[in-house]
Amino acid sequence: MNNIRRLDGSLLLVFRELLAHRRATLAARRLGLSQSAVSHALGRLRALFDDPLFIRRPHGLEPTQRALELGPRIEALIDLVGETLSADTRFDPAHSRRRFNLAGPAFITSIIGARLVEQFRASAPNAAFLSRRLLLDLALVAVRRGEIDLALGAFARIPPDMTAETLYVDRYCVIARRDHPVVRPPLDRATYAATPHVFVGDPPGYASNEVIYDPDLMAETYGAVPPPEAIRTAAYVPQWETAMLIVSASDAIADCPGRLAERYAVRLGLQVIEPPYDPAMPPVQAVRRAGLKDPAIDWLLDQVRAAVA
Repeated sequence: MNNIRRLDGSLLLVFRELLAHRRATLAARRLGLSQSAVSHALGRLRALFDDPLFIRRPHGLEPTQRALELGPRIEALIDLVGETLSADTRFDPAHSRRRFNLAGPAFITSIIGARLVEQFRASAPNAAFLSRRLLLDLALVAVRRGEIDLALGAFARIPPDMTAETLYVDRYCVIARRDHPVVRPPLDRATYAATPHVFVGDPPGYASNEVIYDPDLMAETYGAVPPPEAIRTAAYVPQWETAMLIVSASDAIADCPGRLAERYAVRLGLQVIEPPYDPAMPPVQAVRRAGLKDPAIDWLLDQVRAAVA
C-alpha cells in the first residue's frame, strides 16, 4: 500500500520514455520536462522498485533486467489508466504503444507469429507482443495474475474465472526427410516403431532444474511420451521446431502438429505422412480472464484469430 501511495502517473510516463529512447535529454524533451525533473523522477523510480533500472553507459541509459521485465506491465498500466479516464473506452491500435503478453507452446508462435507481426505492423505499428513458453496450469496462473493477456494452447480444464475459445483443431502427422531410405507413405506400425524417433517432451523419470510441469496433466493434455522399449528412440528435445531440423538432416522421424509440418515441409525438405495411429490432437484454445473489460485484449484476440485463419 505504501508503494502505491508513492506512485504517480508522471513516473510511469518517465519510465516509458526512458525505456523507449534510453536518453534522459530526449525523454525530457518529449515530456516537456527539464532534465533535472527527469533525473529526479528516475531517482524516485529507483527507490520505488529497489533497482537501478537504468545504468549510464557511453551510448546512453542501459535498462536493467528488472526494467525490461517491468516495461510491458507499465505500458499496459498506462493504457488502462488512459482508457479509464477517457470518455471513449475504445482501443486505438494506431496510437497504442502497448506490449501485449502471450503464453503458450513455441510451435503456436511459429505458426501464427509471422502473420501476427505483419498485422501489428499494419494496424498497431508502435505496439508489440511478447510470447512466453508457459504451458498448462502455469500459463493459467499467469493469466489470473494479469502477467499474461492471452494463454494459447491445449488445456484439459478451464477454471471458472476464465473464458476459453477454440482457435483451431489440428492433427498429428509423422515427418521424415524427403529422401528417407525406409519411410514413405503409407506408413505401417512396424516401420514406425523400428525407425529412430525424435520425441518432443521429457522421458519418463526425467529430472531437471527447469520448470517442471505436472507429468500427469501433461500426458492428459498432449499425450504421454512413449518409453524407449515401446518405440526406438534417438532423442528427446524441448520443441518441435528442433525436432524438425534434426529430422531434416538425419534418418530419424518425429511426430508433429500438422499445421506446423505443412508450413515448413517444403523449406526443410520433409515428407508429411499420415501416422499409423489416431492422429487427433486436443483443440488449441485462447484463454483470458472472465469479466475483464479490456478493449485492447479484445483487439489482440481478433488479431490472433486472423493470424490463425
